Amino acid sequence: MSVFSHVPQAAPVAIFKLTTDFQQDSHPKKVNLGAGAYRTDEGKPWVLPVVKKVERLIVEDQSLNHEYLPVLGLPEFCSSASRIILGDDSPAIKEKRVGGVQSIGGTGALKMGAEFLRRWYNGNNNTSTPVYVTTPTWENHNGVFMDAGFTDIRPYKYWDTEKRRLAIAGLLEDMEKAPEHSIFILHACAHNPTGTDPTQEEWKQIADVMKRRSLFPFFDSAYQGFASGNLEKDAWAVRYFVSQGFDIFCAQSFSKNFGLYNERVGNLTVVAKEAEAVGHIMSQMTRIVRTTWSNPPSQGARVVAITLNNPELFKEWKDNVKTMADRVLLMRAELKARLQALGTPGTWDHITQQIGMFSYTGLNPQQVAFLIKEKHIYLMSSGRINMCGLTSKNIDYVAQSIHEAVTKIK
Repeated sequence: MSVFSHVPQAAPVAIFKLTTDFQQDSHPKKVNLGAGAYRTDEGKPWVLPVVKKVERLIVEDQSLNHEYLPVLGLPEFCSSASRIILGDDSPAIKEKRVGGVQSIGGTGALKMGAEFLRRWYNGNNNTSTPVYVTTPTWENHNGVFMDAGFTDIRPYKYWDTEKRRLAIAGLLEDMEKAPEHSIFILHACAHNPTGTDPTQEEWKQIADVMKRRSLFPFFDSAYQGFASGNLEKDAWAVRYFVSQGFDIFCAQSFSKNFGLYNERVGNLTVVAKEAEAVGHIMSQMTRIVRTTWSNPPSQGARVVAITLNNPELFKEWKDNVKTMADRVLLMRAELKARLQALGTPGTWDHITQQIGMFSYTGLNPQQVAFLIKEKHIYLMSSGRINMCGLTSKNIDYVAQSIHEAVTKIK
């Protein structure tokens, strides 16, 4: 017998299984509303025009080679990534209180942050510090912190299922009750999976409680620019917390807003109250990275860095991002209008009140099962749909199918 005979079969990752099931379905009207990737109105992946342009520049640049990058990453990438989340005029940047760690996607940024916090936050190797994640949240949030060694991961209220909106009162109550120095994972914009964000006034309330209770904010920013089409608007919460004097971590992903899904381009932006502390943090981050992936890959980071540091390319990129954001906003409006025209039971205002790639529809697991089995429309059991999966060709079919699901199954 193999020494691995005792290893049990792990449950499949839900989103990847959903994609596999979709690919194996031969139905002519099948629709994939599951996987979180942008699609054009033709249902095709889109390579951003500015990315194609920059990739040609890289190929033709004879000064580039395949030598290792520094352990913490391509310096011009890390600095420009931190700059777009914190702002060109950020006092923290001017005061040298900011550090960056290039990572393997947004997940890698979360992982590096979690590994550092487990070793050094609130006492050395403090695995018992509570880590709070929203209910619901992106499934990797739990897994990343568990695998980093944290043993006390707790949910905090976020989504009001009945009213289909942010449960702000419950959220603030859970923060008030949290032990001091607890770590809170905050979605910077376009909350995954609900698409529901706090207003600026609600963010101020959240910051007030977190400051008073000495709670640590760890932002996850996967959709800057992609959510609203405006980089500054989507970064508002992070910048506000920095302005209020917090130490923060912010995991950034460039998968969505650059369409660089398979390049795995991420950055962990670290902001400390003191410049000296940043140097110490980066020295420990270097040790963590060295034993994880040692040195990060260069291609995707170069694409982002060149784009963000060239005014002409930067403008073109913002236009590309707005193109994607506007299509998502259009699909939200069109789906809501069709459901209302059909007289579908319930309220559907939340579809246009939410933002970003995902919408938490409010469909229950039985209704989802009906859509998958009977209508060949693939979505998560939670009722979350990727708005990019909707097109002008399938939106009528999807709306009619949702109407049938809601009408037939309570």
